[in-house]
Amino acid sequence: MRVLVLLALSALIVGRALPVSAAGDETLADIRQELNVLYVEVQRLKRELSTTGAPQTQISGNTVLERVADIESELQRLTAKTEQLDHRVNQVVEDGTNRIGDLEFRLVELEGGDVSQLKETTTLGGEMPAEAAAPAAVKSAPSGEVDESQLAVGEKADFDAATAAYDSKEYARAAELYAAFNQTYPGSPLSPRASLNRGHALDALGDTREAARAYLAAFTAEDTGPAAPEALFELGAALGRLGQGAQACVTLGQVSARFPASSFVSRAQTEMTALNCQ
Repeated sequence: MRVLVLLALSALIVGRALPVSAAGDETLADIRQELNVLYVEVQRLKRELSTTGAPQTQISGNTVLERVADIESELQRLTAKTEQLDHRVNQVVEDGTNRIGDLEFRLVELEGGDVSQLKETTTLGGEMPAEAAAPAAVKSAPSGEVDESQLAVGEKADFDAATAAYDSKEYARAAELYAAFNQTYPGSPLSPRASLNRGHALDALGDTREAARAYLAAFTAEDTGPAAPEALFELGAALGRLGQGAQACVTLGQVSARFPASSFVSRAQTEMTALNCQ
């Protein structure tokens, strides 16, 4: 399914799932202001491309082996810094692209246009080369379990604490802990499952709108991972409960299209029957 559907669903959950009176108060000036904020953020990123002075790297040592050791140490430091910046840039691109898609959707809707004719939002900075994008495609171990060697110190413990709260039916605390986990460890291999579990906790609290947002976050974080079929199904079911029947049917229909071997296909079909999807 094209990114268009996800952007439309995101806009529906963030803006259109609100009461009509609240959504109707938004003006073109509001959207223009949001675009200005995005512009400022892009300018801040551009400033980071400017150097802050001459490089301070100094290689010391009295022997060849000592100097080689210093060079290796400096290379490791620079590699780690590059990976951190690369992760941050990727997060900014993903967030910025989603925000622009949301703004495009709302602009077309406010101007009375046909939102179904919206084109796929172009990724900020252009599409990544295939060789650069390939390593990020696999975030979990082949068995479907997360490789704990990829986790930061305390990452698994924080996730387990949130899960323990959920298992104890402390749903409000679980939702809070899962949200804190995603803020503390952005891009974690456990993020899709954390968002999915947070959605279940919010559903148990009766907060369907926020649950739908959590399911959408889980799916967009890793749309081919082990949690993706469940996240997509739960998103469609939540949209149905929010009264967004057409979007719910489209989303539920994508479960079998994307994951034909998943156990959630039959559940999605049952939900579609209940919603009288055509």
